[in-house]
Amino acid sequence: MLFAEQFAAAAFGIGLSLTFLRFRRRNRPVAEAGQAGEEQAVPGYDWAFAAIALLVCGYVTVNFPRLTAGSGGDVSIEALVLSITITLLVIEATRRTIGWSLVIILLALAGYVLIGHLVPGELQTRKVELGELLAYLNLDNNGLLGIVLQITVIVIIPFVLMGQLLMRSGGSGFFNDLAIALMGRYRGGPAKMAVVGSSLFGMISGVAAANTVAVGIVTIPLMKRSGMPAKLAAAVEACASNGGQLMPPVMGAVAFVMADFLQIPYKEVAIAAILPSVMYYAALFIQADLEAARYGFGKVEESRIPRLAKVLASGWLFIAPFAVLVYTMFWLNLEPEYSAMAASAAIVALGFAFGYQGQRMKLRDLWLAVVNTAAGLCEILVISAAAGFIMGLFQVSGLAFAFAAYLVDLGGHNLIGLLALAAVVSIILGMGLPTIGVYVMLAILVAPALVKVGVAPLSAHLFILYFGMMSLITPPVAPAAYVAAAIAGSPSMATGWTAMRFGWASYIVPFLFIYSPAILMRGSLFDIAVVTLTSLAGIWLICAAMTGYFKRVLPYWTRVAFTAAGAMLLLPHQVSSMVLALNVAGAVVGIASIAYEFRKGKELAYVRA
Repeated sequence: MLFAEQFAAAAFGIGLSLTFLRFRRRNRPVAEAGQAGEEQAVPGYDWAFAAIALLVCGYVTVNFPRLTAGSGGDVSIEALVLSITITLLVIEATRRTIGWSLVIILLALAGYVLIGHLVPGELQTRKVELGELLAYLNLDNNGLLGIVLQITVIVIIPFVLMGQLLMRSGGSGFFNDLAIALMGRYRGGPAKMAVVGSSLFGMISGVAAANTVAVGIVTIPLMKRSGMPAKLAAAVEACASNGGQLMPPVMGAVAFVMADFLQIPYKEVAIAAILPSVMYYAALFIQADLEAARYGFGKVEESRIPRLAKVLASGWLFIAPFAVLVYTMFWLNLEPEYSAMAASAAIVALGFAFGYQGQRMKLRDLWLAVVNTAAGLCEILVISAAAGFIMGLFQVSGLAFAFAAYLVDLGGHNLIGLLALAAVVSIILGMGLPTIGVYVMLAILVAPALVKVGVAPLSAHLFILYFGMMSLITPPVAPAAYVAAAIAGSPSMATGWTAMRFGWASYIVPFLFIYSPAILMRGSLFDIAVVTLTSLAGIWLICAAMTGYFKRVLPYWTRVAFTAAGAMLLLPHQVSSMVLALNVAGAVVGIASIAYEFRKGKELAYVRA
């Protein structure tokens, strides 16, 4: 019987080998190089790297029990050679797939670990020798072969395959057409379509850049044709795609890692994420509607809008795989990977039997889904390996504990101050990194500090996930925004700042569920209902104030009233009776302001008539 580490090593060897065959040393996949008119042939040195990766990881797979047997603290020459080889391969693969940012972070952390025992003060670490460090990172189950890579191999692969099968079977086309049919005829229809379509696609993918490309290719040109500036169109899609990592039932790969960190079933993480994701997308939808109302962004051309009845008639069966996924995961309590396999089987059956709009799935589509899954997993496996290195670096040196204690001291045991500090640290550490890498780093460094001052573990981990995720649309390094900007042809930095403004609620919601467990579906039904309603009302009022439009362009003092009312409504009533009184005051001010604006709107309409 294989250890989990042996299974992970074997899968990683295959993925690492494919990475060198697929990604050139200049950071581009073979397909992209070919599109640029360059030679697609794999250079001889990349074949050599691929072969070495297979041989070394295969050797570790076979000999893992012996390599990790007790050796009195001494690192053997065999283990050292293997560790050096794997480390160099992982660093080069990381550079090719992610870029220099993650490589620099890894090297900087490794350097600090080696000299950390010489640093005076709270951030001093224990002394670690170079040979010990390399062996720990590559052969210990707290390093590369640890929980992150194991989850990727065991859990994430079935979900990536499920997403590929859905695209090949016509399911993704159904969800895209459904979004257009539902939202295309309304003001700001293309922007609303982007929000709805990205949330649906994000349920399957959970990768911000992939969502942006898959959905943005359709939605961004439509938004621009409706009159929306390019930078705003790109910002809308970037924010909408970024939120896919929060959308149950699949969420992103990081949710499975979180469940294992917390030692709770994945379904608890998914249930807790329901209301925060609803608030995230509700804020984007409201913002899109108000922006369209103020600036006159139009609808989708009628010729491009499919009939809703036809779309549903052709593809409603593709809702079945999600029903299978939810039923097997939440009611039958199957492991996520088995639920994904059951949903994949349903997709294949529907694709071959019915397809979408007469286009049935073929055996070639099945093969291409498997091939594209393997290609897409190269980056995920490399990121997981880098995340394993990060975990190992923090744990072997004791840096994680030292940094958490330092954060608590810096925050002065003041929860608001510590949360604000943790939010800033999360965004800074996450800049330029994939979400799973961000989360692993923050789960080790920041989450323990939050738990130490009394924050519930699940709330703490979701908090850092949100802010780590927001680094993907926060300048100066905002990968999701920059991908959308490339599609829209807009300035990258301007798109990032616009995405921050458009997705403002995402910077507020995490603070709310720290103080109000009801937002994470923990508490009485009454508390959950009240917090949901007051939070959505507060978000709506602040969106109107930020956009400067309700029934008309809002005057300055009305914007202030809307902002004050929204802020009071957003305060979680569970904190104290005083906060509940502020909720009531916010409701009164909000209703009065809305009533006033309705009256003014009628007067304006009467004058125009």
